[in-house]
Amino acid sequence: MDEATGRTAADGPDDRHVPPEGVDDATISAVGAVTAAFEVVEHARGMLYAFHRLIGRADLELQEALDDLEAAGHGELADRVRADVVGRNVLAGRWTFQVVEDFDDGYHRAFADAERRVRDELTAGRRHVYEARLKERERTRGRPGHEALPADVPAAGGPPPPVTAQPVPPAL
Repeated sequence: MDEATGRTAADGPDDRHVPPEGVDDATISAVGAVTAAFEVVEHARGMLYAFHRLIGRADLELQEALDDLEAAGHGELADRVRADVVGRNVLAGRWTFQVVEDFDDGYHRAFADAERRVRDELTAGRRHVYEARLKERERTRGRPGHEALPADVPAAGGPPPPVTAQPVPPAL
């Protein structure tokens, strides 16, 4: 038992991950789906940043390769490729940093604001309420590696908690 909160390992999620009183399962599931969709946008954003970094690296590597081509006696060809490709826009009027900024300031910000608004209005801003319920449904109470919270994990070298059967919460 946690002396500060009175919680035990069987108690489930902390207050930040429990739905407010009166919020039904369908709402929790729908809010979770909105958040899951936003997580896909976050993944795409990461890929966009990877694209930004890769294009920048490719441009630098091309410049080095063109220097080598010039040193090998092919300066005129290196100059033509350099003039055509090095520093070229990846999209009309845009380098990758501008694509990233437009995405961040437009679509990403609108989606992030919408996801937060849904959580604020329906679950008092609480994050991952659906996932916390899913964790409670899926974990084996009292079994090492299935603790409800990090604070429930025994200290290294300490005795493992006893394995006891616990009731399973209702389905989502």
